[in-house]
Amino acid sequence: MMADELDELRRTVALGCRIVAAAGLTTPLLGHISLRVGPDRVLVRCRGPQERGLLFTTVSDVRLVSLDDEGDVGDGYRLPNEYPIHAEILRARPDIASVLHAHPRSALLGGLAAVPIRPIFGAYDIPAFRLADGGVPVYPHAGLVRTAAAGGELARALGGSAVVLLRGHGVATVGQDVPQVLSHLLALDELLRISVELAQLGAAPSAVTEQDREHLPDLGAAFNEQLLWRHHVGLLELQGLADVG
Repeated sequence: MMADELDELRRTVALGCRIVAAAGLTTPLLGHISLRVGPDRVLVRCRGPQERGLLFTTVSDVRLVSLDDEGDVGDGYRLPNEYPIHAEILRARPDIASVLHAHPRSALLGGLAAVPIRPIFGAYDIPAFRLADGGVPVYPHAGLVRTAAAGGELARALGGSAVVLLRGHGVATVGQDVPQVLSHLLALDELLRISVELAQLGAAPSAVTEQDREHLPDLGAAFNEQLLWRHHVGLLELQGLADVG
């Protein structure tokens, strides 16, 4: 892979991290995104000597590492404590190239309250409907995922899904690239927010009917992912946060 191409991918990972933070989908200092760039090589957001949190991620914070790396990765940078989330999911899922881990408040509340996640709305948010319809798997442990054994257990909980809820902790989403894992996070957050609010209202709507399902097409990556990505990059630009160095 050419150096210019690698730098552009670093920029994409850095922008993805800033979008997650700017959208309020994680706690200030926690969360990371990875992107596979070779059989055992990964770009991942690391902690550096000037660490200021996810919202201020720079290209320099995105380091090229191997699936087997641990701890220090040079220039004062360290892998995330929960790098096994990325390494073990990427090992288990050769069909995906990117992993996102974040701590949205909706996941914390929905998971702790064991709120049912059901396909109860349709055209309002079709990607969120599809996540609910396929079922959202749950990893039942609230602790940090710091070992290969824990990462492997999380990967098994994820299975072939695009998302997994870590009860009392956060979420992980997977996909082919950074825009896709971000789109899965945004859809999952909306699904969880609505589920929690309906539970607070004491409402239990019926599932979307088979007849209505026929009118909920997959609008494709150009709309669901790339357009959504450009929208959120645009929001960063409006806030003066799009320069990742």
